[in-house]
Amino acid sequence: MFLFFGFAILVLIGLLIGITYLLYIIPKKLGYPKTGKYLSIIFGFFIATIAFMMIFEDRLFTKSDAKKLLAEQDIVLANEFILEHNESSWAIGADYYHTFTLKISKQDRKNAIDKITHSQNFTKLGLPVNEMLFMMTGKESYYGTKKTQNYETESCFVREYFQPSGREGYVPTFRRISISKKENCLVFEDIAE
Repeated sequence: MFLFFGFAILVLIGLLIGITYLLYIIPKKLGYPKTGKYLSIIFGFFIATIAFMMIFEDRLFTKSDAKKLLAEQDIVLANEFILEHNESSWAIGADYYHTFTLKISKQDRKNAIDKITHSQNFTKLGLPVNEMLFMMTGKESYYGTKKTQNYETESCFVREYFQPSGREGYVPTFRRISISKKENCLVFEDIAE
């Protein structure tokens, strides 16, 4: 597997070098050497920017990004909070995982728990929960309706959100917010497999 990824990276690097060379050599052969030079430089900056964004994605994540992701599920943080942990990973084949942990105020924790427990579909501890929301397959994962579920576990209150992609072959959105019962802690997970 490691050998395959190494080979794929070498092929990708070779392809990018080839494109850069073509962007330079074709205008040069047509009598526009400066145009070729500028095109290859612009393309190089574009690729370098994409690589920079991918490598430093976790460090570029901000508190306002966290607020936006929580607001999508109607969880609003009114007070100051601390971004304790942020991590994302991805793999070839569209697997993606992003999680962050926030230290929130007592009031924001209470408001978020109230939002979850007062939802129409809230399931109390001990009652069955649809654990297959994340594992939806077939047409429902592409063209079904947006689903949310709110429930309680031994250690936290959870709000899960599932939205089909709307296009066959594209990964649906699955996000989970967990709020600790004991601490002023909120964990967000975004999973795409």
